Amino acid sequence: MTTAALDGVTVLDLTQFEAGTVCTETLAWLGANVIKVERPGTGEQGRAATADWPQADSYHFILLNANKKSITANIKHPEGQALVRRLLERVDVFVENYRPGTIERLGFGYEAVRDINPRIIYAQIKGFGSDGPYANFPAFDPVGQATGGAASITGDADGPPMRTGPNLADSGTGFHTAIAILAALYQREMNGEGQRIEVAM
Repeated sequence: MTTAALDGVTVLDLTQFEAGTVCTETLAWLGANVIKVERPGTGEQGRAATADWPQADSYHFILLNANKKSITANIKHPEGQALVRRLLERVDVFVENYRPGTIERLGFGYEAVRDINPRIIYAQIKGFGSDGPYANFPAFDPVGQATGGAASITGDADGPPMRTGPNLADSGTGFHTAIAILAALYQREMNGEGQRIEVAM
């Protein structure tokens, strides 16, 4: 038997909804050990966002979080933050897609995480690039499709812009982030160093 491509790689997953979860699910499909951190009580927001029944996980959530190990931790609380720090000492990859500035306010910006684990691959998914005029704006798929131009080439020729059926901005960003993480893991094999990745919708 052969091992999976990412056997031995551990990912700390602080993602929600689609873009981030597509990224970490892709890594899980490739054999990574993905540890998903969810809020106590309610779990990740995507669990109930499109659920068909109350108290049930949505199919969307299930599809994008298979093959992961979920734990709960209140990362606004010192005990939850301490747990995340202990995990950061041991993982290879950290992925988050909170709204801009959130992860830094929680004490897990890149510099802080790099101090804990210099070899870590630290990946962030945001609506817009951190150096542009919209850096502090949150975004969901329709915003990404509209500002990226996809909506302008979809629909009837004489009609208004229309978003595509698939969530191109969300899933596309998630896949691009996974590709960047794979490249960074390969590069780390060459030079022994971690790095920060930022992908915008």
